[in-house]
Amino acid sequence: MQCFERLFSFGISSRGLRPRRPPTRNPGVSAAYLLASCLLLSQPTQAEKEDWILSEHWDGKRFHNRNGSDKHLGDISRYLWSSITNEAPWPKWVENPAADPIIDRVTSGIRATYINHATVLIQVAGLNILTDPVWSKRVSPVTFAGPQRVRAPGIPLSALPDIDLILISHNHYDHLDSQSLRSILKQQDTEPLIVTGLGNAKLLRKLGYEGAVELDWGESQTLADSTVHFVECQHRSGRGVLDQMKTLWGSFVVETPEGALYFAGDTGYSPHFQAQGERWGPFALSVLPIGAYEPRWFMKDIHLNPEEAVRAHQDLRSQQSLAIHFGVFQLTWEAIDDPQRDLATALADQGLPEASFWVLDPGAAATLGD
Repeated sequence: MQCFERLFSFGISSRGLRPRRPPTRNPGVSAAYLLASCLLLSQPTQAEKEDWILSEHWDGKRFHNRNGSDKHLGDISRYLWSSITNEAPWPKWVENPAADPIIDRVTSGIRATYINHATVLIQVAGLNILTDPVWSKRVSPVTFAGPQRVRAPGIPLSALPDIDLILISHNHYDHLDSQSLRSILKQQDTEPLIVTGLGNAKLLRKLGYEGAVELDWGESQTLADSTVHFVECQHRSGRGVLDQMKTLWGSFVVETPEGALYFAGDTGYSPHFQAQGERWGPFALSVLPIGAYEPRWFMKDIHLNPEEAVRAHQDLRSQQSLAIHFGVFQLTWEAIDDPQRDLATALADQGLPEASFWVLDPGAAATLGD
């Protein structure tokens, strides 16, 4: 706790916000949560000094968003302290229904299996694509504290078919899970292609991915008959206090013989959705986050809420979307069922059928065009 309190002693933002004294009411967040926050912020940097001279998003010290704002330590302290009394209670555990069977390969159409959080198995044109794989019990720099899952992954990691392509949107612990990535590599005979943003390859190579490819926004990588594009989104990066914004975050466009796919990863709402819809759309399938969005004053710049996810679905000209990033780890204030309920309301308000935006249980699969 001493380390955590020290965070607030330095938490003065550019707006002059200073930390308030912690509330005396019974906390709604455990000491373990506060400890994990402290540990995350005190982790040593994974990034060394780099000169991304070819990237217009690098100012010599950090990457930046073109259309977003940044939060300072004062904002973070205000959010953490207010979370003590404002987080909605979540259940300790939710059982998953029986999972759909896993198919080794798909040669026609598109099959998406929602595994959990931002982890989706997309099978298309003979390729098995895995997004932001996370099977760990906690999304934290330590195993004894931090956000803990309340639902099991929809399928065991050991049941995965051989993966050809892994997409890593950014290096936050709930999207770049070292333990899961090591396990995937150990159980396959061949190393999958792993694609991510600038600055992340060093960590991935330490995990055994010698062929890790890092891209700037607008750069691409081919695999078989498909092309992977790393594209702009509005978020941030960092695995500790010393490496904030030192690696590049992004979304993915995957052009395949069965149509274009979009994987958002984590992002706030900005004009990038419309620009990408105009350039790459219409998308056969878009994978969009709908959770971790309250309070809006803090989360709006970096996380979509369900209404914004529906706007993104429309901007991208998505023929079908799939909801991710909800109902597994309690990261923010909303109740566990709020994202699904708010998504249904947003779709109805826009006159869109609920079927146009899949909300699947972990382990459930849905197909297009088969």
